Amino acid sequence: MKILEKAPAKINLSLDVIGRRSDGYHEVHMVMAAIDLADRIECSELPGNRIVLHSSVPYVPEDDRNFAYQAARLIKDKFGISKGLQLTIQKRIPVAAGLAGGSSDAAATIRAVNRLWHLGMSYETMLDLARQIGSDVAFCIKGGTALATGRGEKISPLPSLPPCWVILVKPAVSVATGQIYKEWDNRPAVHPDVDAMVRAIHVQDFDAICALLGNTLEPVTMEKVEEIAKIKAHMRQIGAEGILMSGSGPTVFALTRHESRMQRLLNGMKGYCPEVYAVRLCKPFALLSEYE
Repeated sequence: MKILEKAPAKINLSLDVIGRRSDGYHEVHMVMAAIDLADRIECSELPGNRIVLHSSVPYVPEDDRNFAYQAARLIKDKFGISKGLQLTIQKRIPVAAGLAGGSSDAAATIRAVNRLWHLGMSYETMLDLARQIGSDVAFCIKGGTALATGRGEKISPLPSLPPCWVILVKPAVSVATGQIYKEWDNRPAVHPDVDAMVRAIHVQDFDAICALLGNTLEPVTMEKVEEIAKIKAHMRQIGAEGILMSGSGPTVFALTRHESRMQRLLNGMKGYCPEVYAVRLCKPFALLSEYE
């Protein structure tokens, strides 16, 4: 039997860093939203006690450096499973782009293996596994829109945004998240108003949501990737209602409620970068434990 799971990317609507914690991680306060640009995870049993992972792109690791592989190994260890497992990842989310592609692959693996082996994991059990892998994996377990605190592992669900289009533009460069946070530590920071963003989402004020988009990491990455400022300026000229870099970058996204403006943004940005997407926001996953 083969199990298929969708692994949506995420964007950060508001990302603030409070400071470095004693455990080496950073304390964050951020609002994230899942979008309908997704990898696909396929999992099935294999003979023998092993994990075999294949990716559709050659530069994604296929061993224990891969978050999806780590997720599978954690589940096998937790439940004492000696069966073999094959994972196949069809990548659509750009790699090292600030979109949590690897984290979402891990979360999708947890959901898929739960179904494959009928483990009956609760949401809290899935979260516990997710927290052992990476900071964004916990959000990606259920997706939707949420406030994330701590090092990103404490998740508080929020209502979905008003209907809108998300246009993503990924420059032909990648950045290392760890390096961006390290440089953030050594410079004055601009702090977005995350609490105001949460309030705007609750009252469904799209104009306020666009005005409050903010990312404390954006100035750091912009110094390294000049294309980000050019992309933002061009999106602004075309008429996007809200524009921001996602995560540690370098992907920039724009929000618009208008299909005609979405088409103009999509067409206008394709001349700037090879990777341009127009997608919708995703609703939260209905987990098996919630309706079994």
